[in-house]
Amino acid sequence: MPALTTHGEPVELNAVEVLRQADHIAAVYGRTPGETVAVTEWFLGLTYAADVYPETATEWRTWVENRKPLAEAADWLQDHDGCWDLFDPVAPLGQNPALHPHLNQYGVGPAQLVMEQAGDYNQFFSREHLHSPTILPAAEAWRAMLTQHAYAIGMKAKIKTKDMGLPAPFANLSSARLVSRLRVIARPAWEGATFGDLLRLNLTPSGQEPGHLNLTWKQPAGPVRRDFTRRGAEQTRTPSGPADLHTALGRSIALRPAALPDGTAGVDRVLIGPGETLGDLPAVFLQDAVTVDKGLLRPSLTRDLWRQSHSLYAAVAERDKGTDLYGRIAMLHGRRIHLVAVGLLATQGKLVSWVADEYPYVPGRETELRHAAEQGSAICEHAAKGLYAAAATAQTYAYPNPKPADKPNQIARFNGATEMWGAAADLFHTLMDDVADDTPAVEALAAFGTELRTVAVASLDARLASLPTAGNGLEAQARARARLTEYLNQPKAPVHLKDPS
Repeated sequence: MPALTTHGEPVELNAVEVLRQADHIAAVYGRTPGETVAVTEWFLGLTYAADVYPETATEWRTWVENRKPLAEAADWLQDHDGCWDLFDPVAPLGQNPALHPHLNQYGVGPAQLVMEQAGDYNQFFSREHLHSPTILPAAEAWRAMLTQHAYAIGMKAKIKTKDMGLPAPFANLSSARLVSRLRVIARPAWEGATFGDLLRLNLTPSGQEPGHLNLTWKQPAGPVRRDFTRRGAEQTRTPSGPADLHTALGRSIALRPAALPDGTAGVDRVLIGPGETLGDLPAVFLQDAVTVDKGLLRPSLTRDLWRQSHSLYAAVAERDKGTDLYGRIAMLHGRRIHLVAVGLLATQGKLVSWVADEYPYVPGRETELRHAAEQGSAICEHAAKGLYAAAATAQTYAYPNPKPADKPNQIARFNGATEMWGAAADLFHTLMDDVADDTPAVEALAAFGTELRTVAVASLDARLASLPTAGNGLEAQARARARLTEYLNQPKAPVHLKDPS
């Protein structure tokens, strides 16, 4: 497992070592934000399965503040008699043995296991990975498998069910449990914080049994999984506890072992089919979820993640769901915590990109932080509308007699909103850091508004620079600049965006 020690040295550790040295490791990480979340989920599941977790919010606070050691979880893991072998012939770790008989004939390249390389799940537009002979190291395959279980996209499988003698639903890949929302991890941001602190922060206090740890599809005494007689949506289950939740097997996966040139273990063929489908989860299993008007907060194809952060800060400030992650971290006075939001952008079976961002939080600053996030977003939205209005004005004077079909592209030529949004991201994060560092929100917003106004003007000027400096071009420039100034100074404009002169 890739880990970063508190001395800044990257090292490879196994799961037992990670838990035993959790308070000497700054962080564990994957290749992508989603992989990092999936690995973190796995360690949370192990900790619950080892019966090392607080039962009440008060006990949770004591664990966090006194840094309850996690060595007991390491001892349990080292002594546990379950199968931890990725290539066990009967109970391979994380896999469904039902697919193993078909690997040699129907398996595809191991890149299919890596979500970012798999291409279009439905059409397989790029087929190169299906036949690639490149062997994937076993450790990388394991982490990629965890990511599939947590984030896999619902579409069609590369499985010929009729030829394989498998039930027809094996061709239908339902979405894994984290696809439909943002996963928020509380990251300790105080001096000397470690991976152990992160695990303790994100352990949900529970008085119930931890439930099953999912090691393989057909483990003895495990949960009743899908038998694939029906589609996933018609055959769901509720996790038996937090260990079961964090290690749910969202895919049926089979891996064929192969040796790398140096003799170490790797994977050369894979098959991926549908996994178990979880039903609507109770609130206790959605401790980090942020509720918005249309359900749970999720990544958007049209809005950058930071532009949705006001919803996250609203959850921190309101804490109206009872005891949840946001209610608990509010008890940690004097501790700075960053809320790391990770999501998957996907459309029509294609992974577009991982999105991840983090936002500072300090208990006691909830109202100020929420106000800054909401007003900062409103300032940006108004500036973007002003830039569109200025672009429309420039189009009117630069193209006096346009064809109707050409008008949208002509306006887009002069619209500097894209550049403004790009620059606003860093300004917004500076705004939130300043407020978290005790700068009054009103003062921080004033600085933010002034800088954003400068950015908006510069963005428009850059778009107008291609116009002639005479005739229609000169008038278009003057009229567009005047329109932007007018818009930014409207009575309804955010006060921090207006020109104080």
